[in-house]
Amino acid sequence: MHEFHTDYKAYYEFQLANAEKSVLPYINSHQPIKPGMTMLEIGCGQGSVIKAFANKGVACVGVEMYDLWLEKAHEWLSEELKTGQVRLINKNIYDVDPEHEFGTKFDFIVLKDVIEHIHDQAKLIGWMKSFLKPDGVIFFGFPPWYMPFGGHQQILNGWLSKTPYWHILPWPIFKGLMKMTKQMNADMIEIKETGISIERFERILKEKGFKIVNSLHWFINPVYEYKFGYKARKQSALVKAIPFVRNFFTTAVFYIVKAK
Repeated sequence: MHEFHTDYKAYYEFQLANAEKSVLPYINSHQPIKPGMTMLEIGCGQGSVIKAFANKGVACVGVEMYDLWLEKAHEWLSEELKTGQVRLINKNIYDVDPEHEFGTKFDFIVLKDVIEHIHDQAKLIGWMKSFLKPDGVIFFGFPPWYMPFGGHQQILNGWLSKTPYWHILPWPIFKGLMKMTKQMNADMIEIKETGISIERFERILKEKGFKIVNSLHWFINPVYEYKFGYKARKQSALVKAIPFVRNFFTTAVFYIVKAK
């Protein structure tokens, strides 16, 4: 694994900086973020995005199924947890009882680098209407499956970690490459099962009764500034307008959606 995946504090800090610089301003430009509002993050990880919202006076709930991330979130968000501004739930989102465990509906629901890991994405997206306020919005940010490193191969070591597009090869070749380099990785197998294209994502939104308020496609993902020193760059309007092809050259997408 690369250093930014193993230095947990550094990872938390640059994800917080990215949330404050890129994610919250984007959300705020379409739905103003005000003190006293409520926010749910599904797959909150170490709590970087929650911290950014909490700093704006928002009451936050985070759901995270991985114990290590929750342990770190409790450490980094200790003050907010003490005051009750933040609550954390250690569960798979499908195991949560929203009525009893959330206790409220939300102005904002955030899925940052999460929807591409979710099984049965249509089920989750449709279900989220039940705990979203009538005027609430959902933010999605994710790497399209067909983008150069959409298989998350950067978590591996050696030449495979630096080779683009091989994750889209057929299953036998995909698994064979990992076996050959002795790097069978459950996370990469999962993402190959659940990775999502721009077109399939937009189709699910339409089928489940959501409207797209805004979408922003990135040629250079804003978080790459912190990971690799690359300056964020929006996708060209021409490439964004070409279905399917755009997936191969778009490293991240941001969407704001509302229920119809």
